[in-house]
Amino acid sequence: MTAIILAGGMGTRLQSVVDYVPKPMAPINNRPFLEYLLKYLTLNGITKIILSVGYKGEMIKEYFGDGFQGIPIFYSFETTPLGTGGAIKLALEKYSDDNVFIINGDTFFDIDLRRLSDFHVDQNADITMSLKEIRDSDRYGIVEINDGRVTSMREKEYTAQGYINGGIYCARRDIFDGFALPEKFSFEKFLTDGLSKLKICGFPSSSNFIDIGIPEDYEMAQTVIPKWIKL
Repeated sequence: MTAIILAGGMGTRLQSVVDYVPKPMAPINNRPFLEYLLKYLTLNGITKIILSVGYKGEMIKEYFGDGFQGIPIFYSFETTPLGTGGAIKLALEKYSDDNVFIINGDTFFDIDLRRLSDFHVDQNADITMSLKEIRDSDRYGIVEINDGRVTSMREKEYTAQGYINGGIYCARRDIFDGFALPEKFSFEKFLTDGLSKLKICGFPSSSNFIDIGIPEDYEMAQTVIPKWIKL
């Protein structure tokens, strides 16, 4: 299956660390974060990769070229910022199969993509999002599920125990069909607004998770990611 990686855009919270590269190229133990993400995809049987790039996307293409360890890489360039939803919609023009993985370019969640895909198909879902269980946190929005289906997505708030969006999705290629969408829009808002119109399921996992967009986690990533993924 194909994976679309949202590799465009910069995060202001890491500006002092990576102001000279796109965030997915932020160095982790002297190698780009994106390289670990691509290695993870090869280990999960991905056969095609589409990198959705914007800010300094040429730097990403220059480094990775047209393939990674035998897997072809294609590029979807944003000429103007499209938001996460607009970027995905544009990248889907390079894809023709029924389902696709969509992966955030600044988080690492070591889930089994085959199991995620099987669950997505078994549930006959429009979109299935990976979920990570957390405890005692107020850093993330909370996702609630009932019998496998997402029932609500709430803004950041303290939770003693709950699920957060893990940043990996399995989605139908035609998920945007039938919606009147602007050129620039947020995928996260699209999901929230689409709860009543789409079958959105949640796939919980206890696998390793880290968000390099948070400075303290970026520092932690320097040691934990190379342990999780061997390049």
